[in-house]
Amino acid sequence: MTRNLLVIGSATPRMMDQFSKMFTVHFAEQGRTLAPALAGKADQIVAVSTYGDRGIGRDLIAALPNLEIISSYGVGYDGIDVQAAIDRGIMVTHTPNVLNADVANTAIMLMLAVSRRLVVDDAYVRAGRWAREGAAPLRRSIEGKKVGILGLGRIGETIAEKLQVFDCEVVYHSRNPKPEVSYEYYGNLVMMAGDCDYLVVVTPGGSATRKLVGREVIEALGPEGTLINIARGTVVDEAELVAALQDGRLGAAGLDVFENEPHVPEALFAMENVVLTPHVGSATEETRRAMGDLVVENIVRFFNEGKAVTPVPECRGM
Repeated sequence: MTRNLLVIGSATPRMMDQFSKMFTVHFAEQGRTLAPALAGKADQIVAVSTYGDRGIGRDLIAALPNLEIISSYGVGYDGIDVQAAIDRGIMVTHTPNVLNADVANTAIMLMLAVSRRLVVDDAYVRAGRWAREGAAPLRRSIEGKKVGILGLGRIGETIAEKLQVFDCEVVYHSRNPKPEVSYEYYGNLVMMAGDCDYLVVVTPGGSATRKLVGREVIEALGPEGTLINIARGTVVDEAELVAALQDGRLGAAGLDVFENEPHVPEALFAMENVVLTPHVGSATEETRRAMGDLVVENIVRFFNEGKAVTPVPECRGM
């Protein structure tokens, strides 16, 4: 009998080609409730493919009585009710490691673009101002600067390694120090922000980190500091961030993620000290292909061998 798989959101043609060889595929637009058209087939669904931000909620998990695995596209999985899955013995997987390099590159790209005012200078040339008004103002370098990384996981470590090319001093804050790394650990995030030129946010999203970067952290970073966020928009208090940028309490920001995506505070649009990208940290053809392949491999290996390749930390013992 052909197994049934539910795709929440979408899947690439490459993923669908693989899925269709093993499953009858059904689609749902979001991961909280089951569409009426699928309600009669709920007991046939044994696997779900989803995205970390779209996720799958407790109610939908409960509505799929024979669900065995949830395979998420992305390293973050805060949209998935992992505890509800674990309570049912359902495996949850994600796609770490394959996106480390490109997400780290995005963080450094934002650091460079903000410090050198890349977007502003590009507009300066395109508007003909270089010829009319002369050279653009001098900008700031990231060479030798002190960079605080909030969340020294796989991606954070990759950022730290790449920053050595720029002779940056890297320090970090996380829930616990990592004895295996040589970077200085700060147990207090506010103190670290106050000591740094750049604060790079790369910690997972979810309730535990919601608005972790609030007013106190932002003000500690200060009018000469720059905030880079490639994690989740919810980790930063967006209202406080906008206000601090407006009145000069924060120097600059490079933002790839936002609290209510795809909606971005319009106040940011006119700010020359801010660079905005549409959640593209891992958005290269090469990395997205590798992520999709891992989503599929997790499901295939689970049904063929009884074990997934990259379970989320909470499911590693299953």
